[in-house]
Amino acid sequence: MARRTARTTGTTGTAGTAGGRSTAAVRAARRPELRLPPLTSYEEGGLEPDGDYDALDFRETDLSGQDGAGARFMDCALTGCALDEASLRAARLLDTRLTGVRGVGTNLAEATLRDVELLDARLGGTQLHGAVLERVLIRGGKIDYLNLRRARLKDVVFESCVLVEPDFGGARLERVEFVDCALKQADLSAATLTDVDLRGAAPLDLSRGVDRLSGAVISPTQLLDLAPVLAAELGVRVVGQG
Repeated sequence: MARRTARTTGTTGTAGTAGGRSTAAVRAARRPELRLPPLTSYEEGGLEPDGDYDALDFRETDLSGQDGAGARFMDCALTGCALDEASLRAARLLDTRLTGVRGVGTNLAEATLRDVELLDARLGGTQLHGAVLERVLIRGGKIDYLNLRRARLKDVVFESCVLVEPDFGGARLERVEFVDCALKQADLSAATLTDVDLRGAAPLDLSRGVDRLSGAVISPTQLLDLAPVLAAELGVRVVGQG
C-alpha cells in the first residue's frame, strides 16, 4: 500500500512567476511512498482485457502487443518489462511500481494511475490522453512524444528524467513539479496550470502554450530564456538601436 506525504515549498516575492501571481505559498506535490506486500511471480503469459492482477511481480515479462484494456493492477511490480504496442486503455494502476520498462506505442489512454512510481523508463509515443494521474512519481529515464492531451495530473513529480516533445494540450495540471528534468519542445496549448513548479526544468523549452503559464512558477533565469517566446506571443518586436 502507499503512504502519502505532503510537503510545502516556500518562495518569496513575485519574480519568476507568469502573470505576476505571488509565489509566497506554492503547494508542493504529494509523492507516493510505496510499501509493496510480498509478491507472487507472474507466470501466466499474456494479459487479459479487464483482468485483475493483485500483488504480482512481473519480471522481464514481454507484454508487447498484449491486450490488457480495462485491467486492474494493484500492489504490483513491473520490472524490465517490454510494453511495445501493449494495449492498457482504461486500465487502473494502483499502488504499483514500474522499473526499467521499455516500449514504443504503449496505449494507456483514459487509464488511472494512482500512487504509482515509474522509474528509469525508456518509452516512446506513449498514449496517456484523457488519463488521470494522482500521486505519481516519474523518475529517471527518457520518454519521447508523451501524449497527455486532456489528461488530469494532480500531485505528479517528474524528476531527473528527459521529456522530448511531451503534449499537455488541454490537460489540467495541479501540484506538478519538474525536478532536475529536461523539458524539450513541450506543448501546453489550452492547458490549465495550478501550482506547477517548473523551476527545476533545464532546459525549459516550450513549442506552444507560453500563454498558459499563468499558475506556474519559473525562475528568473528561465524568464530570460523565455523572453523571445514571450515577446513573440505578445507581438513585441525586439530591435537593437543602430
